[in-house]
Amino acid sequence: MSDSTRHYDLIVIGGGPIGLSTAWQAARRGNRKVLVLERYGFMNERGGTSGAERHWRLQYTQRDIFALTLEALPMWRELESLTGRKLLHAVGSLWFGDTEVKTNEGQISGTARAMDEMGVPYEWLTRPEIEQRYGFANLPGHYEGFLQRDGGTIDVRGTVSALFQLSQQQGAVLRAGVQVTAVRPDSDGVTVETAERTYRADKVVLANGAHANDILGAWGVELAVGLYELPLVTVHQRKGEPERPFWFAFQQPTDEDTNLFYGFPPNPWSTSDDLRLGPVFEVDGLEHADASKGLPAPRQVERVVDWATAHMPWVDPRPAELATGLAMLPKDPGRQFFLGNAGALVDGGENVVVSVAGWGFKFIPLWGRICADLALDGTTTYDIGRHALVPSATPGIVE
Repeated sequence: MSDSTRHYDLIVIGGGPIGLSTAWQAARRGNRKVLVLERYGFMNERGGTSGAERHWRLQYTQRDIFALTLEALPMWRELESLTGRKLLHAVGSLWFGDTEVKTNEGQISGTARAMDEMGVPYEWLTRPEIEQRYGFANLPGHYEGFLQRDGGTIDVRGTVSALFQLSQQQGAVLRAGVQVTAVRPDSDGVTVETAERTYRADKVVLANGAHANDILGAWGVELAVGLYELPLVTVHQRKGEPERPFWFAFQQPTDEDTNLFYGFPPNPWSTSDDLRLGPVFEVDGLEHADASKGLPAPRQVERVVDWATAHMPWVDPRPAELATGLAMLPKDPGRQFFLGNAGALVDGGENVVVSVAGWGFKFIPLWGRICADLALDGTTTYDIGRHALVPSATPGIVE
């Protein structure tokens, strides 16, 4: 199909993992004309997909979101089977620290109770056990946590490559280097304008991440999100034993930042023994994605180095490499994601599905299924009620 066919059943704006997953799930239904428009290039490093890995986990404090990870797991297995590439690596998911502190990642004690209720096994660990087994040092005495062995690491680039391949195989048209300038829904469909041409679609899925408000702003609405350029700090190991899981340290916030840190072990698919560390600091927000510099704030890097120096004796804490990743997070931490149709936001909005914001990579195959369901069927069987796009009491703001 060439671009001379400018009417599509579905146009997906944004060619990252959610956009490609949606295109694959929609096109595989057969006899569907699907177009993906990507502003940059496919598999670029300019958005929330940057970096080599993401945390895979089943556990959530919120039961409805927890249920969605359990729904996503068999979809990941299907994706691996179709492409012949392992994408989820169960190196373990270790959460430790102050068990009562509430964070954007959840809460240790509350999540343990949720795992009990959901029948997901885990091992509870004391501070001495965490230090002895995994090599951490000088942790505060009251720190505890758990190891959930099914969690671990997602191969980000492998996932995006797999979805790109499957979308093409199912007949979706993929166009890179196309910036969408306007999305105009009406009762009969949606007009999508770019600098080069105008398209018409029955439905549109907006999966353009940090640029979503560029489109929604023309409707007079805006998602209440914060946009952050978070450091990615690569360090060398001094010694490689013992094998370690992904870890997340839950700590009380300081006056300066949220005081949350995480670390990935060497990637199973990599030839390098290096580790990637990072903070999750919701500070120094960006006004717009185009303001990102690709260089982390020195103070945030210093905080990561200080934490590694104090608690990780098996690494050389001096950064071997620095990079950044964009994080677009709802300002309401109880929300987690924006996912649903835009019927409450603009006339004709029922023909536009929005899926942006949040730490959502673990849901990629499921999010694609849900977006395809909402766009092509008008409904989904999955419980996404808390993520719906509903205007707040503040005019023009979706909280």
